[in-house]
Amino acid sequence: MTAYVIVDIEVTDPEGYKEYVKLAPAAVKLYGGKYLARGGPNETLEGDWHAKRLVILEFPTTEQAKAWLNSEEYAPARAMRHKYAKSSMVVVEGT
Repeated sequence: MTAYVIVDIEVTDPEGYKEYVKLAPAAVKLYGGKYLARGGPNETLEGDWHAKRLVILEFPTTEQAKAWLNSEEYAPARAMRHKYAKSSMVVVEGT
């Protein structure tokens, strides 16, 4: 079943984060993922959530999303994201 990874990212070092933006897509693609949204404008419609940089990824399955996140291929980019930003991430199965 299709899975969606939703990430709310607060970039703390914009210059350093540019390198992450260059590295991440190759690993996403390698694990069958694709970007549906990547940092475009967002607007809170209800509640208190004020997303910073919102990213939405689609993967064929939850297992592939988890495999991407924990992969050797993504590890260097993941380390950069942790260094240059704060983030919250969830995965949700589609219908």
